[in-house]
Amino acid sequence: MKELIDTGNLPKHIAVIMDGNGRWAQNQGAARVFGHRNAIKAVREVTEGCAELGVSCLTLYAFSTENWARPEFEVRALMELLVQSIGNELPTMMKNNVKLDTIGDTASLPKSCQNQLGKAIEATRNNTGLNLILALGYSGKWDITQAARKIAEDVRNGVLLPEEINEEVVAGNLSTGSRPEVDLMLRTGGDHRISNFLLWQLAYSELYFYEDLFWPDFRREHLYEAILSYQNRERRFGKTGEQIKANGAK
Repeated sequence: MKELIDTGNLPKHIAVIMDGNGRWAQNQGAARVFGHRNAIKAVREVTEGCAELGVSCLTLYAFSTENWARPEFEVRALMELLVQSIGNELPTMMKNNVKLDTIGDTASLPKSCQNQLGKAIEATRNNTGLNLILALGYSGKWDITQAARKIAEDVRNGVLLPEEINEEVVAGNLSTGSRPEVDLMLRTGGDHRISNFLLWQLAYSELYFYEDLFWPDFRREHLYEAILSYQNRERRFGKTGEQIKANGAK
């Protein structure tokens, strides 16, 4: 399917809810952690696939604020896996010119995770290819709340007037900063919801749900499938189809 993709019409920013690790493992009679460990190949596949095509940004929902409520042993295993995976994948990120970033309340992560993330972010800082963003300790409500707090502080300090607050100001204070809003969001696992992920940034995203695919089984062809679907859609942003066609003809 890769040869069918129009590389001149790629989504600039793809976001992924990597769902179904636990159910994938349970279907095989294994513990949920087994699913998380087998999900690493899927992360590699989507990252390399986006890098090869020329996608600018890829955001992966790696650990939500709500995930802290999971059983303690599962959270601990996830944190250990995160540290191990980042270290193992760093040479591949360097080879593929991938720049690593994080969004979310990373201060809530264990120090070992913070240290490993910091090293990888610094090592890839000057890479100019795909910007891989890990959402860790993240929720959309947290993101909007912390943006509102920063804006309020600017108003209190006289840096900003209330009437100067607009969509650009709010967007600039979100954790995603100046990165483009999400064009395409993917979710594996069969659920049809956005689960408190990038609430502002998903305002006009195209959504693609995999009904019968759990994240550990995700491969590059599944990425191509979603991008082809995206390229066959008419993105109207509140306008009519006729307006979009007229503007495209100019």
